[in-house]
Amino acid sequence: MTQTTPTTPDTLQKFLFDAAPVRGELVRMEATWQEVLGRHSYPTPVRRLLGEMMAAAALLSANLKFNGALVMQLHGDGPVRMLVVECLSDLSMRATAKLAEGAEIADDATLAELVHAHGHGRFAITLDPKDKLPGQQPYQGIVPLADEHGPLPSISAVLEHYMKASEQLDTRLWLAADDRVAAGMLLQKLPSYGGTADVGETGAPLASHAKAQDLDTWDRAVQLGTTLKAEELLAESPETLLRRLFWEDLQDAGLRVFEPMTPHFHCSCSRPKVAGMLQSLGREEIEGIIAERGNVEIHCDFCGQRYEFDPVDCAQLFSATHIATGAGAGAHQHH
Repeated sequence: MTQTTPTTPDTLQKFLFDAAPVRGELVRMEATWQEVLGRHSYPTPVRRLLGEMMAAAALLSANLKFNGALVMQLHGDGPVRMLVVECLSDLSMRATAKLAEGAEIADDATLAELVHAHGHGRFAITLDPKDKLPGQQPYQGIVPLADEHGPLPSISAVLEHYMKASEQLDTRLWLAADDRVAAGMLLQKLPSYGGTADVGETGAPLASHAKAQDLDTWDRAVQLGTTLKAEELLAESPETLLRRLFWEDLQDAGLRVFEPMTPHFHCSCSRPKVAGMLQSLGREEIEGIIAERGNVEIHCDFCGQRYEFDPVDCAQLFSATHIATGAGAGAHQHH
């Protein structure tokens, strides 16, 4: 795929309504998305789905107060077997998709047809802290792909349903992606205090008019959000969309706009990490691969990096010195 030159910097813009506990974010990624597409060629509906997941991951990750990775994994039972998006706290991102062999995908394929064709698709969001305590496991939430009425129609609907059920947060998402840009907007109604909407910042019960104002601000923000078209999300900068959608709040100083953040592509694969993975397979498994193929070659699905381990490298993997000091030299590394 031919990569285009980005016209505007990749940006994630956070904002907060002063009149009520309602927050929002807008994200637009061109360079980051082109880095992903430049390494893979995907059918149109797969490209759209992966781009929407990338935008959603950036929006959700930017709200988290922890140092680590947010990972979205969608394991499908249709022509799309797996989609993975990883977003770190600094908004460094990577993404990949795997299709079933010989998969034929129509341009108008639905989410259910792509990943939930037989009702066995699985979607999980994992929060993996960078500095885990000994024995600490990453947190994983299972995201339903259907509700009581049947399969959910889009990634935005899936995540809205999940946030309401698991976090008790009213959330609205607008997501879009094409062969150039991945973009999205998030609006979220926050608890007023301490996890309940019935008390204010001082801990005192909220007056009914205050709760009504909160609801009015939320309803108005969502109503304005529903006017946003996918074409606008893809074409306009977050700054422009913010002015277009919420110009009254900006004019009345009722909208707090924060310093923009910059999403970017970064793959965290490395030779030491691959060496650790090979060690976990065990000496017998690795020696079997060497006997069959002459060397071990690992290909990173995210960035295309290839790591080659010859018989000497593999022998070193299981030496006491190597295990004690980590993966060493002798790197056969290919781009």
